[in-house]
Amino acid sequence: MTDELRLPSDDPLYGLPDPERPHYATGMLLDAGDFADEQTYHRNRLARALAFASGAGARRLPDSGGSATGAVGLHGGGTLAGLRVSQVPAAGDQLEELRIAPGLAVDRLGRLVEIPRAVCLRVQRWFDGELARDGLRAAALNDPDRFRSARLAGDGVAIGPRAVIADVYVRFIACRDGLTPAFAAGPFDALDAATAARLRDAYEVHLVPRGDGLDDDFDGLPLLDQDLSALDVAARRDALQDAVLDAWPDLAGSTGIDGQLAPPPGHPPALDPTAVFLARVFLPVAAGNPPARSGDAVADNGARRVLPHLGMLAAAFGLGGA
Repeated sequence: MTDELRLPSDDPLYGLPDPERPHYATGMLLDAGDFADEQTYHRNRLARALAFASGAGARRLPDSGGSATGAVGLHGGGTLAGLRVSQVPAAGDQLEELRIAPGLAVDRLGRLVEIPRAVCLRVQRWFDGELARDGLRAAALNDPDRFRSARLAGDGVAIGPRAVIADVYVRFIACRDGLTPAFAAGPFDALDAATAARLRDAYEVHLVPRGDGLDDDFDGLPLLDQDLSALDVAARRDALQDAVLDAWPDLAGSTGIDGQLAPPPGHPPALDPTAVFLARVFLPVAAGNPPARSGDAVADNGARRVLPHLGMLAAAFGLGGA
């Protein structure tokens, strides 16, 4: 038996639980809730450390004119390793695909999201499905080059005069696994009931059309860390220290009206707020609505947030030694 726990309410970490762990004593009566609370405590402590290790830092907001801002915890997360998104062209019996390489990410709650093997999305099947439910009219934009990353622009890749824009995200889900006998709970007395003995950490990939108002002032991309490369050594040190000191968030401002985690700026409105952005995809289309494809998809990995390990950073700054 394997099925998914997809809703935010399925995982207590969405509610940003208090750091309270069970305290046991001889003779105490325990139930399943006590053991679940213990798991939640340890998962939450590790996730909080990973969330701030990956998410703390001053940010450049779209309307800030380049100024740094504090109180940015829980806006982080990103790619730890792998997860490159590439376009595989159609050839013979091979249909055009978007291929996501295996890899590991950290989401905004600090949970590890692992894709253990390559995932393929059939581009035309996705396009036809979105077209059938009229989900592409608003996502077909003129002058799409303005929404590509600086790296893609530097590589000289031109999208064309018009394209449907969609973003690739991966999110954490848990799967029930391993049936085991259990007494039925609730108003039943069945002796042959069964329940899942394990929860397996898993993932879910989304390709989301960005028909939510992308324009010259809103690119729909995750906030990135402040660029400190133009500062001298002393100013860079001070900015980094201030970023750490100002990184602890006001949790009241990080949650929505229902007490759950609020989506970050630029996030697709209907998508799980913890989903991790991987790449932007451009699908060239001809003029007219509904749009019709006019070229191969282009995958842009340059706008994602990456979390390189310290060895990579040391080498990048020339600190790796001879």
